[in-house]
Amino acid sequence: MPATAAKDPQRAIGRSPDRLTLSERDALTGKYVALEIYTPENLAYRRIEAIGDSLGDCVRMLKSRGLDPAKFEYHRLAPPY
Repeated sequence: MPATAAKDPQRAIGRSPDRLTLSERDALTGKYVALEIYTPENLAYRRIEAIGDSLGDCVRMLKSRGLDPAKFEYHRLAPPY
């Protein structure tokens, strides 16, 4: 059985929150995600770049990947329904 974001939240990195399955979205409910802020200059995709239990977790993950946390917006994932 392949690993999914429901079992390993790191598997959600690089995916759009809208493309998560119902079971993945349900398992990740309440987690914070970081999405790059869209500007006409960067044409950012709506992809999860960091995920964690708190905003601090997201910021640490972004910094560990060499990304600037100021260029991201943060959302708490709501239940799928």
